[in-house]
This record gives sequence, structure tokens and C-alpha cells, in this order.
Amino acid sequence: MATAAAASQFTGVDFLNFDSLLSEEERAVRDTVRTWVDENLIPVIGQAYIDGRFPKQLIPGMAELGLFGANLPETYGCAGLNNVAYGLIMQELERGDSGIRSFASVQGALVMYPIYAFGSDEQKTRWLPLLASGQEIGCFGLTEPDYGSNPGGMITTARETKDGWVLNGTKMWITNGSQATVAIVWAKIGGVDDAKSIRGFIVPTDTKGYAAKDQKGKLSLRASDTSEIHLQDVHLPKDAILPKSGGLKSPLMCLTQARYGIAWGAIGAAMACYDEALRYGGQRVMFDKPIAGTQIQQVRLVDMLTEITKAQFLTLQLGRLKDAGTMTPDQVSLCKRNNVSMACDAAREARRLLGANGILVEYHSMRHMANLESVYTYEGTHDMHSLIVGQAITGLAAFS
Repeated sequence: MATAAAASQFTGVDFLNFDSLLSEEERAVRDTVRTWVDENLIPVIGQAYIDGRFPKQLIPGMAELGLFGANLPETYGCAGLNNVAYGLIMQELERGDSGIRSFASVQGALVMYPIYAFGSDEQKTRWLPLLASGQEIGCFGLTEPDYGSNPGGMITTARETKDGWVLNGTKMWITNGSQATVAIVWAKIGGVDDAKSIRGFIVPTDTKGYAAKDQKGKLSLRASDTSEIHLQDVHLPKDAILPKSGGLKSPLMCLTQARYGIAWGAIGAAMACYDEALRYGGQRVMFDKPIAGTQIQQVRLVDMLTEITKAQFLTLQLGRLKDAGTMTPDQVSLCKRNNVSMACDAAREARRLLGANGILVEYHSMRHMANLESVYTYEGTHDMHSLIVGQAITGLAAFS
């Protein structure tokens, strides 16, 4: 039975010697996080999912391992890892649960990265070490109730005053929103309805006028904190603005960082489902033999393994391009699109192989299956990424 104890036996999915392409440091980072996930995350995630709560007790351990902003410089208290090692961290966290990977991804790619990329030296020195250590928890306010796939249409505004800024607006589907102590909020300056006026702001969440409301009724990412943020006459000092931010390009650069991590994370979820299905198939006896000895289930397992293996090599190349500084957003879209769709298929097929037992929380595949439906949609829907890649290869935009 694929209980938490069984999950700790996971040794990876490596049919074509993928490990031989990794450096010693990259393997060591992955294996360290893999052990942490097996010992700390797997045993508690099922109950956290049922309870609909984020397991906050895991935050100190994640910070101690250097999982927040792991690919940012050591100067700011970060691990300074390359992007392949960072991706392998995301893989292992999502092998445990998409919500836990989302937490780390938001903290690093959507909060720490914009401060690093667009912030002043003072902002970087103040905030990055606190976020890396988990003393501060961040969220990213871009999506609005009526503007998801079209973030440039946002209506949140930032009005400049003699003393600073006043923000008004609403943000939706905000991971970490209720537990965050600081938010990166994107708003249009001066009420100008032009995407070029979009700027980023650092907003401490205890500022008067800031309120976060938990999103109720989720059937996916139940172990993740998802909120709606309301900003009503939120007064900020002049130095709250990220000085190097400007236009829609800035938040989209952040999303590229997050989507890169998702491409790796989805592989981890698929690995977990394949591993569970393989183990279960070898133990579950039907008609006097293990079901893994039947043609139908072997085809399922081989299809899962094949697609995971393809995704591994695809995404490793993406990581090498990112480390070389030549990765493009279109390439990230291709990988995010492929890998999440692949993982959705793997989770569904694993659930089906598990039969009736597959709906129980003590198994992991159905939880992954439900989570991945959100991952399929957020950070750019599957269809939007199709259009992004389509424009890249044809030179023609099909967004409208």
C-alpha cells in the first residue's frame, strides 16, 4: 500500500541515465531536498490537504535548506545555486505537493526575484535576507478578478502624492496572500489606462487599508494558502516603488521565472504518481497475479515513464539555456505547457490504475491530479501558452 512510509523509498525515475548529465552539486541538492520531502512533507501532506490548510511548520526547514530564492546570490543570504539545481528543488517539492512548491516558487520567483531585478540596493539589502530566511513571507499581486490572462487590463491604481503613493484595487487568486507579511503589488500609475504605466510596489501587509480574504471552496491546491487582496487607500512611502520596474514587461519577467520552476515541478508530481502506480501494480493481486503483469497496466506504466523521461531532457536543456543566459519566454511556455499537461495525464492514469483505492487520501495520485488542474490553469493557461508558442513560430499573434 502506497503509504507515507512506502513513499520514502522513492529513488527517482531515470530510465535513460538522466543523472549522468547532472553535476555532482546538482545531484546533491536534489537528493537533499528529496530526503527532506520524504521525511517531513510526505507524512503530513495528506491530512493538511483534507484540512484545507498550509503546513506552516515546514517553513523553517525549507528556509534552513536554502529553498527560498535558491538561484539568487549568496550576497543576500540566498544559496546562489545554478538554475538546474533550482529546478530540481522545485521538482522535489512538487513531488510532495504542488501547493508546497507553489509556496516556495512565489517566495523566490515572484517576490524575491522582482526585488532583486527591479529593486534599489536598499530594498534588496533590507528584504532579500529576511525572505530567504523565512522571517518574512511574500505574495505577488498581479491577477485581478476580471483580468487573468490579460494582466495589462488591470484596474488597480497607484496615485502619487507629495508624501508617497496611494494604492487602490483588488487582486485575486493570490498564493500566500493571507499569511504574507509583504506583498509585491502591480498597479497603474496615475490612473492612466496604459500597460506602460504599470509599476511594482513593496507593500507590508500590516499597512492600513490592506486586507486579505481566504478563497473558500477550493477542490484543488487545498494545502495552499489562496486569497483575494483588497487595497483601499493604502498609503505607502515614496521608496515603496520598485524603481527599475516599468510596464507589463516587468511582471511578465517574474512570471517567466515562476513558469520555469513550474516546468520542473510538474515532472516531480508525475514522478510521484508513476512511482505510486508502479509500486501498487506490483503489490495488488487480481486473478492470482499482480496487476502490473497485465497488458493494460503495463501500457499505462510505459506511457507514463516515456512522457516523464521526455520531459526530463526537455527541461534540463531549458535549464542549461537559462544558465547560459539565452533562454526565452517562448521556450519556457513550451516546457510549462508540455510538462503540466503530461503530469495531468500521468496523475489521471495512476489514479485509474489504483482503482477504488485511488480516491483515498493515503494514496497520492488523486491529490496530485486535483492540484495539477490548477497548475494547468495558473501562470498562463495551457491554451495561452499554446498561443505564445504559436506566435513565436509563425510570427502571427492569435490572441484576439
